[in-house]
Amino acid sequence: MSASPLIRKFALIRKFAAPALLFCATGPASAFCGFYVGKADASLFNEASKVVMVRDGERTTINMLNDYQGDLKEFALVVPVPEVLKKEQVRTPHKGLFDRLDAYSAPRLAEYFDPDPCAQPGVAAGSVRMMREAPAAPAAARMDSAKKLGVTIEAEYTVGAYDIVILGAKESDGLETWLKQSGYRIPQGASKALAPYIRQGMKFFVAKVNLEEQAKTGSNFLSPLAFSFKSEKFMLPIRLGMVNAKGPQDLVVWMLTPKGRVETTNYRTVKLPANMDIPAYIKTDTKQDFAAFYKTMFQTQAAREQYRVVFTEYFWDMSWCDPCAANPLSAQELRNLGVEWIKSDGGSNAARPFRGDADARPVLVTRLHLRYTPETFPEDLMFQETGDRQNYQTRYVLRHAAKVPPDACPQAPAYLAQVATRKEKEAQMLASLTGWDITQVRRSYGITPRQADSWQRLFNLAP
Repeated sequence: MSASPLIRKFALIRKFAAPALLFCATGPASAFCGFYVGKADASLFNEASKVVMVRDGERTTINMLNDYQGDLKEFALVVPVPEVLKKEQVRTPHKGLFDRLDAYSAPRLAEYFDPDPCAQPGVAAGSVRMMREAPAAPAAARMDSAKKLGVTIEAEYTVGAYDIVILGAKESDGLETWLKQSGYRIPQGASKALAPYIRQGMKFFVAKVNLEEQAKTGSNFLSPLAFSFKSEKFMLPIRLGMVNAKGPQDLVVWMLTPKGRVETTNYRTVKLPANMDIPAYIKTDTKQDFAAFYKTMFQTQAAREQYRVVFTEYFWDMSWCDPCAANPLSAQELRNLGVEWIKSDGGSNAARPFRGDADARPVLVTRLHLRYTPETFPEDLMFQETGDRQNYQTRYVLRHAAKVPPDACPQAPAYLAQVATRKEKEAQMLASLTGWDITQVRRSYGITPRQADSWQRLFNLAP
């Protein structure tokens, strides 16, 4: 796993290896109600790449979170872009925006409590990271060296703590040579990875840390980088990020658009299994808690698909949520990520369209998550915005049974029998989603072998 598929895999040194009470909102029939009790954010996946893309017409803004850890002198980033980016097209957004968006859209756990069956009615309530080896050559010498190798230095400037150069190139060998001569060690295969972008006439956005500017921040962590451009292609380059990949990589992409759900066009996009009931002990068990469940479930589903699909984890109109893992981003926060079709709301916690504004459009967030290898994702990700507006979230449900004796009321025996069969179904669902041993799941859930055997026979005989 990595910093970003745009940021990562030329790194030769890197090794890593509050419950909120929700009300039942009135609104669309697809709304979910209950008590939100947990979430599975992207931090569960160590070194997961994190990218926020904003797309409106042909305008794209890419926000990349650099989770690089190491000597800042050894950090650099190379991203293919369709045009020469001017300084005003590059920004350094606050990392907290990624955290906010992650929390809002994270897969979530909700719980419900059965009403008392004895209560009377009405009573119960692609980039490239490289190692620097030598100081950069003087500007004139760099220009001359670049020209001889077919490399053009289109622009140079500093944004925040980053020194940025925009390069053009006629051939990948020349670009690779120039980068090496400029003090960066390129791993085997770099030229081959760069070649397709050169054939497409793309430029290269190259960023490295300005140590003096970084020191002024007083932080050991790098700010995210964001840049905007116009292009007919709605795509995310990931091939450069696979050169040094070892094993499956994770990528989480948030898409902010005004019309509908986003999906990939050159790979299958599928929704993760969701809205299933799972055993209530998942809330508190130390070995099989919600975080362990979700990590295992995602790995199991990705492996079953042979790491060849893009999973949809969330799609929603950002003016609201149900149940909320976190408040929606404010209009100002969204504008800081590059959403330009909404107006500032003064900092409120919702990006609602403004009444009386004929141009007001919603902000729709699609959260995509993929686990991939160079063999299973040989092409860059190509996207399209669909007309689908049906809300979706990876949500799992705990249902707590009411505590009633069998003789509490005439309804109690039937209710308790229903709870018993429900628990077995929940245990089987958990084992199916995760691949966990069903015997251990039953034991953790308090289901005896005798109960399991009788319920299993009942389910197998059921029509």
